[in-house]
Amino acid sequence: MESGGRNKEFRSIWLLLAGFGVSAAVVLMLCFSFAAGLPDTVGRPLTAEEAKEVTERNSSLTAYIYLSPNADFPREKEIRKITIHHMAGDFSLEELGETFSRRDRRASSNYAIDGDGRVALYVEESNRAWTSGSRDNDNQAVTVEVANDEMGGDWHVGDNTYAALIELCTDICLRNGIEELQYTGDAEGNLTIHKMFTGDTECPGPYLESKMEEIAREVNSNLR
Repeated sequence: MESGGRNKEFRSIWLLLAGFGVSAAVVLMLCFSFAAGLPDTVGRPLTAEEAKEVTERNSSLTAYIYLSPNADFPREKEIRKITIHHMAGDFSLEELGETFSRRDRRASSNYAIDGDGRVALYVEESNRAWTSGSRDNDNQAVTVEVANDEMGGDWHVGDNTYAALIELCTDICLRNGIEELQYTGDAEGNLTIHKMFTGDTECPGPYLESKMEEIAREVNSNLR
């Protein structure tokens, strides 16, 4: 009886270890599969030639590129929206790129604009960035993170950053056939903000939210 009990206990332990092994193998296979599905330009510095090719597929305003793995390749719907976010700080494009490069962060944006008005690309426009907490919105929107020159309060945005935002939105519209931006104050418009899609954020802050109708007017004026 004692020998039989020990054998039964040994088999149970062996089966448990085997189960752990199978689970680990499945996780590794999923990781390899995910990595294999990523474009080879993702998650590393690009050569000058690669950067040139990527820029040609996206905005010519791009000054910095570090492509994030946190995206869907490709997006599932046609681009018809722009969604504006704020950084909740004044981070450099390199700092934000490093954050978006971490897979455990599970966040990204198509573009960002720093305090000097420089533009970064983290997810090519043909792909869906993980930005708004809404799969449907992000599949239709080019998303833009905007630096703040004020921490807290109204989360103010500096003049250089704001001017670059107007220029970038105009460029996105021109290249994607968006004839007019409409800010309706809800998710039905094609100019949207982060807080429309999740109840736990005030992003992009009171300052940019108060500027949304003005942004639409200025971009539309550029499109005419």
